[in-house]
Amino acid sequence: MTERHIIRPSEANDRDVYEYAVLQVVPRVERGECINAGVLVYCRALGYVAARTHLDEARLRALDPAADTAGIRAALAAVEKVCAGGDGAGQAAGDDAGRRFRWLIAPRSTVVRPGPVHTGLTADPEAEIGRLLDLLVR
Repeated sequence: MTERHIIRPSEANDRDVYEYAVLQVVPRVERGECINAGVLVYCRALGYVAARTHLDEARLRALDPAADTAGIRAALAAVEKVCAGGDGAGQAAGDDAGRRFRWLIAPRSTVVRPGPVHTGLTADPEAEIGRLLDLLVR
């Protein structure tokens, strides 16, 4: 563990714990190859859940030239809608942020699936999701 990850009791703690998972696209499940295409972030303390996606079509075509790009984009957009809640979230519209996050990170064997959940500390989950998208996806 590096020094920057240690919080001392004397320091003001203005950061909250958050969880995140990378959204992976697995165009041919039988091969197990994947590309990162998005990030889910959940911060319980702030009631925040959001997803940001970016599909690199060149990488996708390298794994499967016949991949259903429109279907994959629709699946990624659906994840963003579930995170946002409201009418676009379908049955999850009335669920709280934590329940929507837990539903989205549940293991599944589909073309778009979540990776493992990780944790961190942040003062700004909206900025953190952008940082993670740049670091892990783009």
